[in-house]
Amino acid sequence: MSKTLEYKIKSMREGGKILGRIKKQLAVFSKPGVSFEAIEAEAQRLIKEAGMVPSFSTVPGYHWATCIMKNDSVCHGIPQHQVVENGDVITIDIGLINNKFHLDTTITFPVGEVSSEIIEFLNAGKKSLEKAIQSARVGNSVYDISRAMEKPLKRKGYGVVYQLTGHGVGEELHMEPSIPCVPDKTDRNIKLYLGQTIAIENMYAMGNATLKEASDGWTYKTIDGSISGMFEETVLITEKGPEILTN
Repeated sequence: MSKTLEYKIKSMREGGKILGRIKKQLAVFSKPGVSFEAIEAEAQRLIKEAGMVPSFSTVPGYHWATCIMKNDSVCHGIPQHQVVENGDVITIDIGLINNKFHLDTTITFPVGEVSSEIIEFLNAGKKSLEKAIQSARVGNSVYDISRAMEKPLKRKGYGVVYQLTGHGVGEELHMEPSIPCVPDKTDRNIKLYLGQTIAIENMYAMGNATLKEASDGWTYKTIDGSISGMFEETVLITEKGPEILTN
């Protein structure tokens, strides 16, 4: 292994451990009555306290450390003008940079009292991501990841987002390859390799997973208003298999 790759892996392991902890802290922080602005401020504080830099604010035109979504909002939600309420399904997407290397992770969670159907929906998302990550092995393909991701969701009758994808991550926030939630046979040709770092994310809905862009120019929502979810981890491909960096 080259010194450059060793440095990258060391930096991403360190950053990923901290980002995983911050993600969990933000989920606990997000209680009924808490504003999206307060969650964003807490994210900024925690990243700065760790001596690292927000990743998402490096995206042209985006000025925040987080994307926060509730209920029918799937991704890219600006953390403004909303409040966490009892019964909400909240998604927090967050990234940071450590030594010039990006990490990216997302969590979806219920707030207060929710139905058993919501709990089942979120558990299916966790299982989907787990299966996708298990497929991230040297010699496997992007198609293998997408197929493993989609199966547990389709089996439950949920819609799977086809308009947006996961991605490579490391020297930049968004890199090749794209990793769709829905398998594409042409992706069988995109093989995974040792030392590769990828952001595996599933985006799905209880109903129709077709997305529409909101008037803010960033947020994507389900076209039918159905509840959505997303789970994402940054994963390192090692000789022994996938290593989750953002746990």
